[in-house]
Amino acid sequence: MDTTGSGFLEPAFLLSLGPNQFPRQIERLLWHLGFTDVANIDGSGDGGGDLLGRRRGQAWVLQCKWKKRGIVNAAAVDEVARARDQYRADKAAVVTNMRFSVDATKRTDQLALLAPKINLWSGSTLERVFAQVDEKFTEVVLRTYQEEARNAINRRLERTGRALLVLATGLGKTVVSGEVINDHLERFPCDQVLVVAHTKDLVDQLERALWRHLPKMVKTRLLTGEERPDDLDGVTCATLASAYYAVQRGYRPSLVVIDEAHHVGEDGQYSELLNALADSRQLGVTATPWRGDEYNIAHRFGEPVFKLGIEDGMRNGYLAQVDYRLFVDNIDWEVVRDASKNSYSLAELNSKLFLPERDEAIRDELAAVWGNIVEPRALIFCRTVEHAERIADLLKRNPRWSDAQAVHAKLPKRERQSRLLAFRSGAIPILTAVDILNEGVDVPDVNILCFARVTHSRRVFVQQLGRGLRLREGKERVIALDFVSDLRRIAAALNIKRELEVDEVETLQGVASSSIEFSDQRVGSLMNEWIKDAANLETAYDEARLQFPDPSATRGW
Repeated sequence: MDTTGSGFLEPAFLLSLGPNQFPRQIERLLWHLGFTDVANIDGSGDGGGDLLGRRRGQAWVLQCKWKKRGIVNAAAVDEVARARDQYRADKAAVVTNMRFSVDATKRTDQLALLAPKINLWSGSTLERVFAQVDEKFTEVVLRTYQEEARNAINRRLERTGRALLVLATGLGKTVVSGEVINDHLERFPCDQVLVVAHTKDLVDQLERALWRHLPKMVKTRLLTGEERPDDLDGVTCATLASAYYAVQRGYRPSLVVIDEAHHVGEDGQYSELLNALADSRQLGVTATPWRGDEYNIAHRFGEPVFKLGIEDGMRNGYLAQVDYRLFVDNIDWEVVRDASKNSYSLAELNSKLFLPERDEAIRDELAAVWGNIVEPRALIFCRTVEHAERIADLLKRNPRWSDAQAVHAKLPKRERQSRLLAFRSGAIPILTAVDILNEGVDVPDVNILCFARVTHSRRVFVQQLGRGLRLREGKERVIALDFVSDLRRIAAALNIKRELEVDEVETLQGVASSSIEFSDQRVGSLMNEWIKDAANLETAYDEARLQFPDPSATRGW
């Protein structure tokens, strides 16, 4: 690995990034300095603080001041002093890529008479500190299957230049791809690497996730509609449109990683981007390879070099076990009796079969499990923004859930971020959400999932279920409450149930089993009669015509 220059804190690099990405480089430095719980709060209404973190038991707040030229004056010191009060921090610092005025230094001395002295980190200070920190801020220890996946990807990329990884949510697909990127740069330290995702929030998260895999000499940056730096050395994390814009103007990375690769279609901008980079190595990474248009992404990346799904992840103890409870006792049984006599489409059958669900039932079932879980933390997936707000308001009427909040795309970014941070810290016990939490949002402390929405997508269902499957210390199990109103959801759950019950696969000793239960036991036996191939029904279209056997012939109904 090239060790010349100053890596991600090189003065010229910081100057090229501008004010928006400068705090991200300081955020990365904090991890190298042993900070934990680092959060980027930069934005309007941040109260003078850009970064929060903890080090050696003390809370810090930092104000980041990027300058193209000139000095940082005393006003910045006053800003961070106010932020220290607002966030109740023990320590505070102002950080700049340039230097501080004499007045700024004097102001820190004045304030030190009343509170701990505010730290001033200039550009020269950053260089000195950077020289002293370790190459990586943590050691990445791969699980056996992750090491196997990494090696398989490297071999396939070397042989064909294309590879596809399919790992269920919670099994570490970003960990594996991060190690693959590091392996590539160790062999080819001057190469450029492009990581592409379809939303800016996901791109933000990917850059942060990659830091732990890369040595400090490797630069990273964002490339989005808001951020278009000229320096694209090292690793660039980009939204699709911005990546395509750069490629059209001559950017030619040697390795391209497409996160959430199920978004790649036969046509469209992803296809155009990858065609333009045909000479680059291309890695697709996804937890859910299925597409609604039935396009097989293996046509683009080749057959998966490694696959590990939710079922095997749970069976082998790599994911939390799940107690999955389907609430389907609102089925219209008259429709069941008539189903075999009418060739209903799937959409028609769903609309006739399921009676409207009640939000109060969701609240009541949630209350029934809440008290039996240590440090309960719940996500409720809702149909619409209005539904998410309505469920949150309903929950707030219960004193134990008075802090429940909704999170969705219509909220200002800073408010969304604030609610997610509060949820992760435990200050908010429940979030109601619309699709914003399907992809890319890491909420490992969730131990209750509630499906209060209808989804016709196998991919969305698996993504949402995956939100609760990540393990953490003290967490072994997640409870899923599914208020189902679509046969495809029942088929998906039955398919998972069947996979979990396969006994040919070796399971780890001491790993508890998962369970899938119906609130009305008649439904399970009925569906086993109706659904001979659960996977086919899982991916059926609304217009598919269905002809079911008459359950009364064998069940006495």
